[in-house]
Amino acid sequence: MTIAVTPHLNFRGTARAALEFYRSVFGGELTIISYADMGDAAAETADHVAWGQVATADGFRIMAYDVYPHLDWDRGRDPFFVSVRGTAPEELRACWDGLAADAVIKQPLAPSPWSPLYGLLTDRFGITWTLDIAAAPA
Repeated sequence: MTIAVTPHLNFRGTARAALEFYRSVFGGELTIISYADMGDAAAETADHVAWGQVATADGFRIMAYDVYPHLDWDRGRDPFFVSVRGTAPEELRACWDGLAADAVIKQPLAPSPWSPLYGLLTDRFGITWTLDIAAAPA
């Protein structure tokens, strides 16, 4: 299995500007999927970032999204997740099972609209992890 660990930054409506800024600093390719792209047509969040990243050929990668307005979020308390992206479901489940001990499960590990397997938890040390299998290119 290949596992990539990536900082996943959390914003409230400014993820697009942040990702564009980071691309201007580090170069690379910018990918942004809005909530509207995901089928969420709520006017207040339609152009917000559901998922985005800046990735360079030399290995720099950072991800970001805009937290939904109805979700509890504090920039000082929840500025980032650690993203673990794998290729083998059974090995990703083993990582999940290890992290899940005494954790707060925010989204159980299961298929999602954007990934064959996705989950979100806060471990016993207060670190929030998002684990997923990269979706096959369309």
